[in-house]
Amino acid sequence: MHLDMILLQILAVLFLPGAWGQSSSSSRLGVVVEAKNITLPAGSKADLPCHSPRMVWTRDRLKDRQRVVHWDLVRSSPDYSVERVLDMSPRARQRVYNGFNKGRISIPESAFNDGNFSLIINNVVATDRGVYTCNLHHHYCQIHQSIQIQLNVTKSARKEKRYWDGEKTIFVVLLGSSVVLPCVNRRPLWREGLQEDQQQVAHWDFQPPGVRPDKADRLVDLYASGERRDYGPLFAQSKMSVAEDAFTLGDFSLSISDLKPVDKGLYSCHLHHHYCGLHERRIFRLTVGPPLPSAPTTAPRVFQNDEPGPRSDEVESPRVVNVILPEHRGYFVQHLGYFLATFLLLALIVVAVIVLTRRRKKRGLEYDLRRSERGNVIIGGEMPLDCTELRTCNHEPLNSDYKNNLLKERDMTKDCNKDFDGKLWK
Repeated sequence: MHLDMILLQILAVLFLPGAWGQSSSSSRLGVVVEAKNITLPAGSKADLPCHSPRMVWTRDRLKDRQRVVHWDLVRSSPDYSVERVLDMSPRARQRVYNGFNKGRISIPESAFNDGNFSLIINNVVATDRGVYTCNLHHHYCQIHQSIQIQLNVTKSARKEKRYWDGEKTIFVVLLGSSVVLPCVNRRPLWREGLQEDQQQVAHWDFQPPGVRPDKADRLVDLYASGERRDYGPLFAQSKMSVAEDAFTLGDFSLSISDLKPVDKGLYSCHLHHHYCGLHERRIFRLTVGPPLPSAPTTAPRVFQNDEPGPRSDEVESPRVVNVILPEHRGYFVQHLGYFLATFLLLALIVVAVIVLTRRRKKRGLEYDLRRSERGNVIIGGEMPLDCTELRTCNHEPLNSDYKNNLLKERDMTKDCNKDFDGKLWK
């Protein structure tokens, strides 16, 4: 049961993070056993369930009969038989079931006052060997606890010992000696306390959005004695209500009528039973949505005058309603993505054009160089020049006396050109 409560609290903290900031103070307020999100339309009625059979108050004045302790003995032979050793309840004498054990086996008379339910065995005999179980029952608070202890008997004082075998405590005692098998529970539950109607309390709290848990508003306090305390005008206006017989049925559900947006927030039901050690919380996050659309009415129209009104041939101009929808952040991001994709595509196209243009220019230059080389080869093959005579003409030794005579050089150039032209056309 305790493990289930812990798991529920963990789930409430994970899946309802906003409001469940109260989990930090769960040790003070109680264990969260239920957490829900509830969404209802405005104007409707909300029922926040909060049930607990452990909070039912039956006004039983004989509560002492609800607390019982008994010791049982399980022997391995024959056939693992179970034997009741003794039992006891408050304001009642302990009852020993075997006449041989009377005066020899007992538990303290103050067990239900100090919580010590240990079993005392005097003059241990061999038939005392077996597994003893201490059973504590509180029927009103629905608590059942058991403690197992194994007792072995030996004739050697050196073998006396006490150890743990992983499941239970084992006592090895000397034959004829005395032993105390411990069973102690000092919780206030097992002692005399205040009246139950002063110990059972239920209350509802309301935490508006943005308000800290310790600043939550108290709505109502309910006591098992029938006392009731309402806080604020909501209960006085009958907008909120809790059943009058809540402690009789264990139903502490909260009803909220005519829901409005101001009613949204965190509602928590706290159940406290100090006598039984019960501290539970149930949390509800209430969200108020838009109201439900009203159903269309088909009632006939009633005119004040039976005569029909004057007809007009004028045509009513259509009415145009402009609705401006605010742009969402996702809309802006979507268009930004379109713009970036278009820009990237244009950039790729420009880069491709530049690369192709450069390749074409490079190929054109290579083609011109090859064409010029081919032209030189063809010209050299069709019109071979006889350079021997040019050499004789150009490298003819000149007299140093006429080196600076310009007229002599002009005459020699003319003669050389005439000879070259004559040979070329031949």
